Amino acid sequence: MAQSIHDGHRERMRKEIMKNGLDENTPPHKVLEFLLFYCISRKDTNPIAHALINHFGSLAGVLDAPIEEIAKVEGLSERSALLIKSILPIARIYYNQKSNEAPAFTSLDDIGEFAVKQYIGITKERAGLITLDGKGKLLGFDFLSDGDISSVGLSFRDIISHILRRNAVAAVLTHNHPSGIAIPSQRDGTITEDLAATLKSMDIFLVDHIIVGADDYVSMAQSREYSHIFSVD
Repeated sequence: MAQSIHDGHRERMRKEIMKNGLDENTPPHKVLEFLLFYCISRKDTNPIAHALINHFGSLAGVLDAPIEEIAKVEGLSERSALLIKSILPIARIYYNQKSNEAPAFTSLDDIGEFAVKQYIGITKERAGLITLDGKGKLLGFDFLSDGDISSVGLSFRDIISHILRRNAVAAVLTHNHPSGIAIPSQRDGTITEDLAATLKSMDIFLVDHIIVGADDYVSMAQSREYSHIFSVD
């Protein structure tokens, strides 16, 4: 009997979502409850969805949580946690594929917003590189290495290789602080200045170094302390 009650509830919810879809007004627990239908077949997923929201604070908190922490919530398995964690990487792939026509950036803010989207669902510190042509058109984005740029021994040779492979004349270095705020360290400044000088000797312009935080970004080229690094003079 309990199973038929759950099945009836699921069918009603499916029909509702088929009709109205999911959007920012959908209660967060309802989004998770619906998602969990597809990996938990014989259990009421409503209490599990509420438990997730209560534990992590929000839907965003659930999606950002480590897979091993999600799997600790009662009623969830590693398989269920993996399904939840797949949402953000899928969203990032979707965004990149929808942007088939490479954008031409007209401002540093455009570049910063683009960089933030590349880090959707990335929970580890990771360095990346945006490459541009002479008109500011995107040639490509590549992740370079995992870890903070001051601790992984960021390879200038690797950066130059990516730039030359794409025939780029300009580049933007990126890295993220997944669990913190996007404030450049003194070491970030030193590495950026050294990289800008190295690229300048090859007639390649380092446009910016974008640091992506948990929910924002900082453009070093727009900061008073570091803007001199990116001077074209």
